[in-house]
Amino acid sequence: MTADLKIDFVSDVSCPWCAIGLASLEQALQRLEGEVRSDLHFQPFELNPAMPPGGQDIGEHLTGKYGSTREQQEASREAIRQRGAAVGFVFRKEGRGRVYNTFNAHRLLHWAGLDGGERQHALKKALLKAYFTDGLSPEAPDVLVQAAAAAGLDPVRAKQILDADEYAAEVRGEEQRFLDLGIHAVPSVVINDRHLIQGGQPPEVFEQALRQIASAG
Repeated sequence: MTADLKIDFVSDVSCPWCAIGLASLEQALQRLEGEVRSDLHFQPFELNPAMPPGGQDIGEHLTGKYGSTREQQEASREAIRQRGAAVGFVFRKEGRGRVYNTFNAHRLLHWAGLDGGERQHALKKALLKAYFTDGLSPEAPDVLVQAAAAAGLDPVRAKQILDADEYAAEVRGEEQRFLDLGIHAVPSVVINDRHLIQGGQPPEVFEQALRQIASAG
């Protein structure tokens, strides 16, 4: 018997561990095909909601936020790159140049979710690839519109949304809802509104947790 699981993937498109976590979750769901049927929703979380237009140099940002040295940042970047490679996600070797505001990306993701989970999933992956693999800005309107088109969404409609303030209130409301639930780090994966899996876990961890939740009913 196949178990239905509602999965809320709370994350930011500028979070490398979210890219790893999503790839791991996808592998786990593939392994559980026939046992688990997933209803996957991508929920907004901004790591840097006050980031001004144009963003900030990644080295300055990480030093200011975590007090890390350049050597520590390089070691962390390489570790993340290897973790990504293990689950099939490609991080560019030189890493990110800057950190950006991602609110508009979340507005497009909200819109994509209204059109069905499959296209929202495709847009999420396109945005992660644009930033981490291709080195593009997730703040740039043309990058966002191109990602929407790659996900099978209407690029004209995407541009209309970006040019206006559509879905801003909805995104802020969802962000606050998950903050109120105690989500303060991402990725956070909420199963059936009750169970929480945090961090960019390996596929085996997601597989075991999802199987346990599914069997418990």
